[in-house]
Amino acid sequence: MARETIRDWIRSVERGEPHEQWTILCFFAGREVQLDDDELHGAIRRAELLLAAGGDPRRRLDPFGRAATALADDLDTPPRRARLRAGLDALVPEVEGLRGAREALALLRSDPDLAWKAYATSLLAEALAEE
Repeated sequence: MARETIRDWIRSVERGEPHEQWTILCFFAGREVQLDDDELHGAIRRAELLLAAGGDPRRRLDPFGRAATALADDLDTPPRRARLRAGLDALVPEVEGLRGAREALALLRSDPDLAWKAYATSLLAEALAEE
């Protein structure tokens, strides 16, 4: 079986909801963001509690929801945002020829707050998938 590339993953959500596109783009862009494991674990646990308190914990994650925004706030630092921005810049070649992904990436690069919330959403999604 062929190994999937970043572009394959991006293409898979190109016709999806905008927040799905933002989340996958920030997931890949955020690979170089350095997070302390203990800090991340604590912030994820708090976000999971907020998610559970808000109703069905298996509902779709929302970058503007309480869980994602709380996680984003807990982990936010200027150096981390700079690393995420560099990661977003590095994805430009990956979205070439993919209109929807190119537009989503342009929006994320122009809106650091949105990008940071989408990154937090990707961290929460990854943690939930592991459980």
